[in-house]
Amino acid sequence: MTPNRRNNSLLLTLFLLCPLWGVASTVVVDESDPEVRRDIGDRFGPGSGGSYFAENGMVTSSSNQATFAGVEILRAGGNAFDAAVAVQMVLSVTEPYASGIGGGLFAMGYNAQSESVFALDGREESPKAFNASRFEDSRGKLIPFSKRISGGNSVGVPGTLAACVTLLQKHGTMSLAEVCQPAIRIAYEGFRIPAPFAANLAHHWDRISQFPKTKELFSRPDGSPLQEGDLFRNPDFAATLELIVKEGESVFYRGQIANDIVEAVQSSAVQPGILTLADLERYRPVNRLPVATDFGPYSVYGMPMPSSGGATLGLMLNLVQAYGIDDLQWGTADTFAVLIDIQNVAFADRNFYMADADFVNVPIDGLLDPDYAASRITLVDPNNPPATPIAPGTPTGATTPDNGDAINAESPTTTHFCIVDKDRNVASITSTIEQHFGSAVLVPGRGFLLNNELTDFSGRATDRDGVPLANRPTAGLLPRRSALGEDATTLGAKRPRSSMSPTIVLKDGAPYLAIGSPGGSRIIGVVFNALLNSLVFDFDLQDAVNAPRVISRNGTPEMESPLYRNEALRTELSERGYPIVDAQAAGSVQAILIQENGWLEGAADPRREGLALGY
Repeated sequence: MTPNRRNNSLLLTLFLLCPLWGVASTVVVDESDPEVRRDIGDRFGPGSGGSYFAENGMVTSSSNQATFAGVEILRAGGNAFDAAVAVQMVLSVTEPYASGIGGGLFAMGYNAQSESVFALDGREESPKAFNASRFEDSRGKLIPFSKRISGGNSVGVPGTLAACVTLLQKHGTMSLAEVCQPAIRIAYEGFRIPAPFAANLAHHWDRISQFPKTKELFSRPDGSPLQEGDLFRNPDFAATLELIVKEGESVFYRGQIANDIVEAVQSSAVQPGILTLADLERYRPVNRLPVATDFGPYSVYGMPMPSSGGATLGLMLNLVQAYGIDDLQWGTADTFAVLIDIQNVAFADRNFYMADADFVNVPIDGLLDPDYAASRITLVDPNNPPATPIAPGTPTGATTPDNGDAINAESPTTTHFCIVDKDRNVASITSTIEQHFGSAVLVPGRGFLLNNELTDFSGRATDRDGVPLANRPTAGLLPRRSALGEDATTLGAKRPRSSMSPTIVLKDGAPYLAIGSPGGSRIIGVVFNALLNSLVFDFDLQDAVNAPRVISRNGTPEMESPLYRNEALRTELSERGYPIVDAQAAGSVQAILIQENGWLEGAADPRREGLALGY
């Protein structure tokens, strides 16, 4: 099924070094040469290079401090889930523009004791009274997206803290107090602002400046934004974590912090919202059945609705198998054309059918039926691509009257991290507050930002023909019909559709790979590319992460610059009918692979500051 790993790592090296694809076969390059590896890394920025190897435990994240904290917990005897909570809490300090306790997350896990994969939905939830009219101005016109993203009206009920507590209670071994210590320490003592943090502040400063408390947190004494190398401290957040540790998560969802959250939302100077104490008190993370797809000797597990990631990725993998794995070779125009078509076909169904399955009928079983992929693969022709947008198919069970809509403007902010411990428990978690700096609403005195996740809903309730949109905002409460066990008997409000794709791969029934990425609606394609690089093209893990990606979402295909700069490849695809556009760094993959000899191989994406580290 898979060609030689070393040969394909060499193939990637040659491709990146040669301006024309046709030259590659005539050049001999030693991929172990540090000058070669550095050149590959330079294409994506500092921090690139070979995978990191460890015997006992491994952590990968996009923040050095978060990775250090995760390894600290593993070394202290904690398991992967203990370390995951520690990583998330540190990310709330070091990447407040991307995730935090004011946002939400999706967690995939493998529990070594029960030998089972689980999916925990910590997605933000809409207030009970929220509906599509909340996105309209006084004249009934849709508020522009650039305006909708700021202020209290866009804030959903945060789920990250509740999900972290559940992860500890069900799968962890340490207390909340123990795993929060690294974040508390860093928040009090401070850390030096890295380049990505400073760049995000500078780019979004005008928006941040609309909110005085938020601006104050991220300002120098003269009122200008913090710069790279400045010391950033957040003692308010440290005190918030200490209060949560002392009184439990109830203080966040029903106590003092809950009151402060509601006050911040309802009194926001920009678009005040309608979040209530009852909305916070009602929130629960939801245990759901993972989406599973067989792929050769692998079983690929992903998140179910309200994330479209697991099902869309599963459909893509089924389409690859229906096309024929042996017919694919990385770097050729034929293969990239096929990958573009497969992503477009899958996104046609993703956009049309997928939303919160507690509120709309999503034909998951039909979409993931291999026979359905076999019927849809007829649209894929690398010499004659189907025109986009491709119409959705009709999988078994597609009885919903709801309709899909165009891609929502999901933020590429977000963050992902992976952890494997000595017992081979595995955590793969994608976490977010949506746009950079979320809603930009800071909870006064608490040191954390609130999400703007409600903008992941469709802006309108219906399409132009009046047919309800699957991902529309819907007021009210419904049973968790897609949940497991006791969670299925609870009532909840609608959760906006996501593309987050934390993924765990088993090989012959044993944990093999944890992977995921930020990137908005591009996440699915990013993870798809990286998965194929590892499972099909057999790249070393770091090469699988580094390799330039081709992304398509039922529209114009995007190629990262190292591919786009290859004029011969681009011209050949264009002549076949693929209108390629240049795409800058897409996603930031974090991954850990468990090798056959038991060692762990970790890779952090150099497209964003990241670190893989173990012991």
